[in-house]
Amino acid sequence: MAENQEPTFQIQRVYLKEASLEQPNSPAILLEQEQPTVDIQLGVEANPVADGVFEVCVTATVTTKIKDKTVFLVEAKQAGIFEIRNLPQEQMGPIMG
Repeated sequence: MAENQEPTFQIQRVYLKEASLEQPNSPAILLEQEQPTVDIQLGVEANPVADGVFEVCVTATVTTKIKDKTVFLVEAKQAGIFEIRNLPQEQMGPIMG
C-alpha cells in the first residue's frame, strides 16, 4: 500500500505558554496626566518536536512609558502544535510564519 503523499496541515493544540505583567512604577505613574508612548514587538519561532510535528510560538511584548518611566510591560507567548507533512521545503517558512 502506498503511503499518503497529500500535503497535511493540522492544528493539534493551541495554548498560552507564558504571560507576564509588570507595573514597576505603580501606583504613582498611574496618576500622571501625560500621554504614554507604546512600543509593540512581535516575534515568531518554530521548533520541531517530532517527525512532521512542530511547535510554533508567537511572542508579543507591549511596553508603555511616560517619559523614561514604565507604566506597564506585558509579554505573552501563545503557542500551538501543528502537524505539517509532505510540503515542499520552500513552503515551510511561510507556513511556519
